[in-house]
Amino acid sequence: MAFFEYGQKEIEYLKRKDKKLGAAIDKIGMLQRNITLDPFEALISSIVSQQISNKAADTVWSRFLNVIESVTPESIGQTKIDEIQSCGMSLRKAGYIKGIAEAAIRGTVDFENLHTRSDEEIIQELSALYGVGVWTVEMLLIFSLGRPDVVSYKDLAIRRGMMNLYGHKELPPERFQRYRKRYSPYGSVASLYLWEMSVL
Repeated sequence: MAFFEYGQKEIEYLKRKDKKLGAAIDKIGMLQRNITLDPFEALISSIVSQQISNKAADTVWSRFLNVIESVTPESIGQTKIDEIQSCGMSLRKAGYIKGIAEAAIRGTVDFENLHTRSDEEIIQELSALYGVGVWTVEMLLIFSLGRPDVVSYKDLAIRRGMMNLYGHKELPPERFQRYRKRYSPYGSVASLYLWEMSVL
């Protein structure tokens, strides 16, 4: 099992830059978050999980694995859309999964070399696929490619974590961007702690 990697260098930097975040990091301690190293599998998994509970997502994912055997473009490409749908997904979601597999097979998206592209290039390329939004790609940047500087404004829990941490009742985009710049170049580590703060 792989985890998002960070250590004392990132923590010390964030503590220097932001006293409130630093105090939260000290209180919470080190965090372990699983990552899925294969970006194609990570993207398919995120589509399966969209708009359903974690428990439901686990059930659908295990059924899906039974149907397709391995999470590769070729395996999904050879599976009928109604077989994918029968795992507990809407026809639309099954269509998104087939579409992503087809894009990989055609070479529209080169998943094997995705790690060589910049964050912005990856967001632009993947969010052009049906069913893939910017937030989904930002999560893939953190939890598959291990990118160090991602703080998603589209993530409600991250915004809630910021409001809890700094005592704000609202968080306009300009204020969010100020914090995001403060955390850079280790925004992804800040994101891990903001998620923890969102449930306080």
